[in-house]
Amino acid sequence: MINKEKREQIIKLVHQEVVPAIGCTEPVCVALCTARATELLGCRPEHITVWLSANILKNAMGVGIPGTGMIGLPIAVALGALIGKSEYQLEVLKDLTPEAVEEGKRFIEENRIDIALKEGITEKLYVEVTCTAGDHSETAVIAGSHTHFVEQGALPSTPLHSPSCVPLVASDQRSSALPKAEGLTPLHLNLRLVYDFATTAPLEEIRFIEETRKYNMNAAREAIKGNYGHNLGKTIDRPLAKGIFGNTIYSHIISRTASACDARMGGAMIPVMSNSGSGNQGICATNPVCVYAKENENTEEELIRALMLSHLTAIYIKQSLGTLSALCGCVVASIGSSVGIVYLMGGGYDRICAAVKNMIANLTGMICDGAKPSCSLKITSGVSTALLSALLAMEGKCVTPVEGIVDDSVDKSIHNLTAIGADGMGITDEMVLQMMTCK
Repeated sequence: MINKEKREQIIKLVHQEVVPAIGCTEPVCVALCTARATELLGCRPEHITVWLSANILKNAMGVGIPGTGMIGLPIAVALGALIGKSEYQLEVLKDLTPEAVEEGKRFIEENRIDIALKEGITEKLYVEVTCTAGDHSETAVIAGSHTHFVEQGALPSTPLHSPSCVPLVASDQRSSALPKAEGLTPLHLNLRLVYDFATTAPLEEIRFIEETRKYNMNAAREAIKGNYGHNLGKTIDRPLAKGIFGNTIYSHIISRTASACDARMGGAMIPVMSNSGSGNQGICATNPVCVYAKENENTEEELIRALMLSHLTAIYIKQSLGTLSALCGCVVASIGSSVGIVYLMGGGYDRICAAVKNMIANLTGMICDGAKPSCSLKITSGVSTALLSALLAMEGKCVTPVEGIVDDSVDKSIHNLTAIGADGMGITDEMVLQMMTCK
């Protein structure tokens, strides 16, 4: 069994990376930064200037803002200034009211918000907000993770608005160059450590992960009450789809996972439990495992350990991929759900390694083209592959090291995946952003 000190480190890491969030985390991150800048200003701003990294801009352009019926950054910025509280973190907009939405619309109509791409930085998650009232202005900066405020003294001396600003972090220095958030645990994982922790830690120490079921399965249920996004989850539950997919564990997993994503991307005022800064990743790491456990009649302990295995696998992969990348996050989270399902099927570590390799052989290269309602389609692809990979693994089938980027070592296979997503797809990321902004 892993010693107590190591277990406490891992638990602290999970608590940092698996947190509640309302709405897509990129526009919410911008709202959070705006709320902090407004608090520093001490009054309602007359004007707000927002500078964003390309990946934040990409992920915030086309997604619904919870409770507003609106899409995109301007309303998120306005509401962050008007009703946001930075102490709420990724639930910064939870005090939203219809009156606040109307006030936010007027704030936008008065042309009080400027949003632009931040030039000259390589940090993929970067938000800089300056709020001004009269001759006074205050600036807040988030970088590295969605809730990590960077102190002004830790920033380059070059003016924040300057296009020649010194890069905050190079792509190969993600884990060390940025100032550490308070309490951040410098813990480097591997798949064996993830598996051993999830399967042997005292149950009472990891029971908290069951909260992900409460949040994310509730989001799937709430989605039924409205018509969100492309209604993919509802569509899979309808008679025509049942004639194709049947009334099966597979169709139920796809429906419950897609429904939660439909609601979240469609702007429902529903909190979800995120993973590594992404609500969709949290949903994808949770709902397939929960549905399979229920229909397979697994025990409560088996479900808790499977959820921990799923979420911690996703956290591990994101350590080398980075919070935002050109690689769709559903690839990472689906690998997590695949290993969680293998565990629920009775598979051990060898079968879990096989499932991971099968996933990497299939989904590598799926691009992220921003957060939007059609993310539910990508999540469906990821979860479908997760189930297929789990089944193959349980049959003793595994993609071999002579095939593609899969290596004999499962951890090397994972790092091959993340190297492609973090570095190899850089030009793809730039091209996607250009296509999105030129439409």
